[in-house]
Amino acid sequence: MYSFRERQDTTVFDEPFYAHYLNVTGREHPGREEVLKTQNPNPAQVTEEIMLADHGTPVVFFKQMAHHLIEMDRSFLSQCVNVLLVREPTEMLASLAVNLKDATLGDTGLESQVDLMEEILSEGETPVVLDATTLRKNPRNALEKFCENIGISFDEAMLSWPAGPKPEDGVWEKYWYHGVHASTGFLPYEPKEVTIPEDLTAVIEEAVPLYERLSEYALEL
Repeated sequence: MYSFRERQDTTVFDEPFYAHYLNVTGREHPGREEVLKTQNPNPAQVTEEIMLADHGTPVVFFKQMAHHLIEMDRSFLSQCVNVLLVREPTEMLASLAVNLKDATLGDTGLESQVDLMEEILSEGETPVVLDATTLRKNPRNALEKFCENIGISFDEAMLSWPAGPKPEDGVWEKYWYHGVHASTGFLPYEPKEVTIPEDLTAVIEEAVPLYERLSEYALEL
């Protein structure tokens, strides 16, 4: 999202269906009540007022969590270019577990991502899957190829951004965005060993095959 907000031709939105997800599932997240108080939990209204509205720029970028699109009409997705951003499950879950000690497979969004990808395939289209590791290893090349795949031009401005919070951040930024607020670009990829709590081992075992399925369509440099 921070990469795309640096484009002069783009408007960005941060997780517009987060309140809907929290409202429907009852899931306890840091800042839950703040999100419910400040964001519209009605998915039909959000779709009409945000997803399908004219925002005055050629490109509109919606950062979504796939599992937020629960118990709602997803037909608007046919009017979007849908991109599936994936991350190696162990690294992803280690990061997620910082704020969600009881993280489940559903919290990873992987099941929802695979579901969305299978829908795309069933319609005879080729899914666009971008792996975070590929992006961090070579941001320029990855973004150039990514932009080509989704039908827009690459913009040099996408490679960096100023540190700190952004106006588009959701109210949950104080809980989740410490790392990205400290960044000014894509951090170089460095393999690292991460320790997953033992009670999350089963989640990893379920997550890996889903990640591997998504990876079959990941962009390669």
